[in-house]
Amino acid sequence: MPPTTALAKSVSFTDDLIHVALTDGRIISVPLIWFPLLHEATPEQRERYEIGGGGLSLHWSDIDEDLSVAGLMAGADQRSAIRVNHRGLRYWRSKVHNIATE
Repeated sequence: MPPTTALAKSVSFTDDLIHVALTDGRIISVPLIWFPLLHEATPEQRERYEIGGGGLSLHWSDIDEDLSVAGLMAGADQRSAIRVNHRGLRYWRSKVHNIATE
């Protein structure tokens, strides 16, 4: 029977990507730049994450960032990334505005 829900098992990073390993063996890899708070975090801050909801969400308390596994699975892009963190969204919007007006 195919999986009905994607559940996170672990998270790792390369210089440019975030990799989320799922309990069914799949790995989701997305550009780190999509998530400004994670992109600017130190490697140590990135490694201090929690998996919540039995694998449905990811949380980095050091930087107050939350991501949804469903959002990553849906192919979230810079304009529609699923994030719970309003501070991060305001930060992201200010970065996009600054880039657009340069």
